[in-house]
Amino acid sequence: MSITVLEGKRFAEMVIQGANHLSSNAKYVDALNVFPVPDGDTGTNMNLSMTSGAKEVQNNIQSHIGKVGTSLSRGLLMGARGNSGVILSQLFRGFSKSIEQKESISASEFSQALQFGVETAYKAVMKPVEGTILTVAKDAAKKAVQSAGINDDIVVVMEDVVNAAKVSLSKTPDLLPVLKEVGVVDSGGQGLVFVYEGFLAVLKGEELPESSQNLVSMNELVNAEHHKNVHSVINTEDIEFGYCTEFMVRLEEDKLGNKPFSEEEFREALSNYGDSLLVIADDEVVKIHIHSNQPGEVLTFGQQYGNLIKMKIENMREQHSSLLELDRSNTPEASTKEQKEYGIVTVSMGSGIADLFRSIGADYVIEGGQTMNPSTEDIVNAVKHVNAKKVFILPNNKNIIMAAEQAADVLEEDVVVISSKTVPQGMSALLAFNPSSDLQANESNMKAALDHVKTGQITYAVRDTSIDGLQIETGDFMGLAEGKIIVKSKDKTESSRELLKSMIDEDSEIVTIIKGEDASMDEVDSLVAFLEENYDQVEVEVHDGKQPLYAFIFAIE
Repeated sequence: MSITVLEGKRFAEMVIQGANHLSSNAKYVDALNVFPVPDGDTGTNMNLSMTSGAKEVQNNIQSHIGKVGTSLSRGLLMGARGNSGVILSQLFRGFSKSIEQKESISASEFSQALQFGVETAYKAVMKPVEGTILTVAKDAAKKAVQSAGINDDIVVVMEDVVNAAKVSLSKTPDLLPVLKEVGVVDSGGQGLVFVYEGFLAVLKGEELPESSQNLVSMNELVNAEHHKNVHSVINTEDIEFGYCTEFMVRLEEDKLGNKPFSEEEFREALSNYGDSLLVIADDEVVKIHIHSNQPGEVLTFGQQYGNLIKMKIENMREQHSSLLELDRSNTPEASTKEQKEYGIVTVSMGSGIADLFRSIGADYVIEGGQTMNPSTEDIVNAVKHVNAKKVFILPNNKNIIMAAEQAADVLEEDVVVISSKTVPQGMSALLAFNPSSDLQANESNMKAALDHVKTGQITYAVRDTSIDGLQIETGDFMGLAEGKIIVKSKDKTESSRELLKSMIDEDSEIVTIIKGEDASMDEVDSLVAFLEENYDQVEVEVHDGKQPLYAFIFAIE
């Protein structure tokens, strides 16, 4: 089949199929994360970003391709999460800008739109790195222009785009040594290939096979479940099951005995404890979401099948009351309230860290980071909620900075992003804020404060790998200094001590230990004793951050 003119309805199908194909392979893309830490989320970020764009397109399907492109760009812009999601949004922002006035496009115009998308994305990245999604997009667009120069069939052009993207992807390890060292291709580039494969399948009228890697996102299902009941049309006292309970069970053979785990039987038994039940299982882990009045009994039931991990229980009656109050604060009457001079928005994972940020001056804490990167829209809404003339955003994660900067671009308020890459950096910057200083002075002081603290983290390896000269095995406890893995051990405390030894020097005055979900108070006491015995010049502070994935976060000042 030959296609020489591409109109809006077919392009909408391409976008939706591209999003679906990426979604089916999101877990595989996540697995390409270079570092063996449990927060490889490129596939998740790209999937949620592209899904946001596709949903906007699905709501605005029409024959005018320029208008479909504008819908895609708008949805991607607001739904962009993580660096990979932001770059993806910029690729299609440029693409859509190139075609916004056109009813339909030719092969040449399609190829030029891909090229303009690449140029837009490169401009959006302060320091573009080759061997990433940018390179794959660039090589694919270059091939598209060449192909369109010798034929007018968009199907042929798209075939050449996919082939060129795959070749470029295979070469990413030659451009980024760390990819070659670990033995993977670039995850963002792989995600883009999946999107382009979806495009091509629609143009050729072919069906794409379902990926065995497909796993429904618990977060998406939970959000869908919660949105079935709009909080504004029910009363708090009418909530029948008061506790939103989410947890995971790591299946253990010794608890299962000779009887294999049955997802259907597990779901049926749990249904007796409440409603809004969601259960997702694979061979190793079961994810559960349920509204119940007996969360403790629910956890006890789950524990029969293995070890409990990543538990979260929230009082929905209190949440509902807060949402109603938030709704009232967003009414036209509330919006007439006088704006305060300054507002500070920050991002964190862990209720303890969130409380810590609030205690030192944050106006709004977005729950997110690592595997839960907030979207551009999440950040925009947070800035609007603080109702301030000038707002500082502290991302506290290098993978959220671009989304924060994108949010700042679409807001009318004076918004400044302080590029904090870690929680300790965010805390240091926040403490440097002075409400009596002007915007420029605060920006300067807060950015300077980022260099006044060193960050250490303890987490576990999710796979065997060799990186930075270390042979790492699954389950090892790794110590990261400023994001670089420098120590590893089978023992969490030993890894923590070695990391602290490498980071504390004669200029160190304060060591702050932020305890995570996977650490015990006995382990904290052991580290405090170690510091007091070996570094009597430093003051030690301890906070219960309740953060997942990272047993300890260390701030050294």
